Amino acid sequence: MAVRLRLMRMGKKKQPTYRIVAADSRSPRDGRFIEVVGTYDPRREPSAVTVDNEKAVDWLQKGAQPSERVQKLLQISGAWDEFQSAKAKK
Repeated sequence: MAVRLRLMRMGKKKQPTYRIVAADSRSPRDGRFIEVVGTYDPRREPSAVTVDNEKAVDWLQKGAQPSERVQKLLQISGAWDEFQSAKAKK
């Protein structure tokens, strides 16, 4: 089972908010997921990003692959740097 960290669209029509989730890569975008890792609200000024860095780093260490957008959000939250430093220590 290939796990990906990706965005899951929530909210009303034309008013999107997103959850950052760990999901099987074969499941649909808004379908089944394993765990919620954080949220992303692009409509706020500036955009609101909330990520549980501990969960995100844990999934990355288990081999989960982030999507391009999620990787950028993880860099903003600092989780990506934590993962890179933990990977370099091993």
